[in-house]
This record gives sequence, structure tokens and C-alpha cells, in this order.
Amino acid sequence: MAINKKKMIELLNEDLSMELGAMIQYLTYAAKVTGPYRPELSKFFAGEVMGEQAHAQFLANKIVALGGEPTTVPRAVPAAHTNKEMLMAVLEAERKAVADYTERARQAEKLGDKALQVQIENIIADESTHVDETARILKEWPL
Repeated sequence: MAINKKKMIELLNEDLSMELGAMIQYLTYAAKVTGPYRPELSKFFAGEVMGEQAHAQFLANKIVALGGEPTTVPRAVPAAHTNKEMLMAVLEAERKAVADYTERARQAEKLGDKALQVQIENIIADESTHVDETARILKEWPL
């Protein structure tokens, strides 16, 4: 796919929408968890909000720097009613984020924006850690 500033702004706005949705997802899930693991899971979910906020702030700033307007519309948060459903939804969202950001880093390289490429690669590292941690929590989760 040919990449130019206009297309990059569009793609970064999709990423920003994802990060805004992730903030809502983590805040909501932190409030909804129940049962004997509630304290730990609530802390886990709530602890992810600041990282997602930092990603969103970077994206909004970059969109403006490229001459665009940052979206204010978050991605929809998947319905989840049990702790396991919440963890599975988070794992799926984080895996998608890694895949999307991996593509975005390639696109930034094609655009010739090395700083954006490096920052996106840093976000990939953060999101990969989220994938690993969530997968580890789910590893021995009861069916």
C-alpha cells in the first residue's frame, strides 16, 4: 500500500481510537471484576490505563504534527461478563494492537519518518508485554 501523510493520519487515528477504547475497556473491567481474584485483577486492569493513555497522547500529538485532527471516538469495548471473558477480550485486543502497530512501523519506515517508526516500535514492546502478562494469567485459568 502506498503511504503518504494523509493515509498515515487516517491510520494513526484508527490506532488512537483503539487506544481510547482500551482505556475505557481497562477502566470498565477494573470495576467489573468479581470473586476471590478481584483485588489482583482490578489492580491489573487499572494499572494498564496509564500506558494506554500515554500511547493515545503520543498518537494525538503525532496526528496534529502531521497536520491532522485527532479522533475523539473510541473503539467499541467488547461486552464481557466474567473475569475470564474480560481477560480473553483484553488478550485479543492486545494481540490485534501488536499486529496493527507492527504494520504501522513498516508504514512509518516507508513514509521515511524514523522517529514515528521508533516510537511505534516502543509501543509494540509495551503491547507485547501486555499480551504476555495476560496470557500468563489465563494459562491455568479454570475452564
